[in-house]
Amino acid sequence: MYPTTEGTRLGTCLTVWKKSLVINCKGFTVIDSCGNLAYRVDNYSVHPHQLTLMDASGNSLLTMHRRRTKLGLVYSWYVYEGENEGREKESAVCCVRKRVNILKGNGNPRVEACVYCLLGPESDKKRHGHAAFTVEGSYADRTCKVLDKSKSVVAEIKRKEANSKHVSFGIDIFHLIVHPGFDPTFAMALLLLLDQMFS
Repeated sequence: MYPTTEGTRLGTCLTVWKKSLVINCKGFTVIDSCGNLAYRVDNYSVHPHQLTLMDASGNSLLTMHRRRTKLGLVYSWYVYEGENEGREKESAVCCVRKRVNILKGNGNPRVEACVYCLLGPESDKKRHGHAAFTVEGSYADRTCKVLDKSKSVVAEIKRKEANSKHVSFGIDIFHLIVHPGFDPTFAMALLLLLDQMFS
């Protein structure tokens, strides 16, 4: 079931730089563990209604569209494969929604977002409020985890640690660690949406 991938035995560690390689453009540059460009995002708007995740060659991998919910209180993001105008919600792979928690400090881990699958056997569960994946922690602090429905960690966002005590990377350079069996492209799409929701 997407976004899990069969046969992926090794995890992936990506270095994410919150900067576009294009001048006067907002976005992200993502480097793999070998130092090669893995993904890029180039946007001309701070909070766009559409995001496109591209590979190193500029090919569209996933397109994300923001839509307001029926009550108009929260936005939902719909994720599509490839380049997509986002006119039909039915063709979306999944829906990602920011979690609004009125009761804070109740001792439970902070859930930032929920991912609902819209294709395959998990699609019916969205109607009953069962998320296929949840994001816990704090994206603002670059310390959060993506968990599947059995609460196993499938991806993590962590601060990049410097070898020297006198060097700090801040929050604009950090790691996306993708565990074996989870799609790195989908994990990167979730990171982009968290950035839109919490930046």
